[in-house]
Amino acid sequence: MTDALDYYQPPQSDALGLLRLSATASGITEIAFVMEKDAAPRPNEITERARQQLDEYFAGERRDFELPLAPRGTDFQRRVWEALATIPFGETRNYAEIAEQLGCKGGQRAVGAANGRNPIAIVVPCHRVIGSDGQLTGYAGGIGRKQWLLAHEAGEIPFQLA
Repeated sequence: MTDALDYYQPPQSDALGLLRLSATASGITEIAFVMEKDAAPRPNEITERARQQLDEYFAGERRDFELPLAPRGTDFQRRVWEALATIPFGETRNYAEIAEQLGCKGGQRAVGAANGRNPIAIVVPCHRVIGSDGQLTGYAGGIGRKQWLLAHEAGEIPFQLA
């Protein structure tokens, strides 16, 4: 089977933009914010499940995703992404806490670098990682999207991105 590709527009906010969903037969390899459709959709069962679960997440009906994941990365990056998946809906962690969870005390920068390379936005919730001072830090999708996602999970009325 060839790799699958599909797109998803979050229903609650045009400001979040378009998501590209990529998958193999093994699982989701990418959920990324994109400006436009750059290829013809070729959905498969896994991308269809991802679309359905994203609909449920944005409707406030889903807190945890149940999708097979197949991110491409180093062993350390995959360990960080697995740790991110343990952060409960509506909660945040800082980079030092993730490093400590992985037994890498003092490894905040390495965790930050792996976090920034997370290829599966929202489902692997890198938006839930903040600075040790409680401030929002970088997000590959942009700080505005990170703020929106955290506000959504907090049950706050979503706002439009600038």
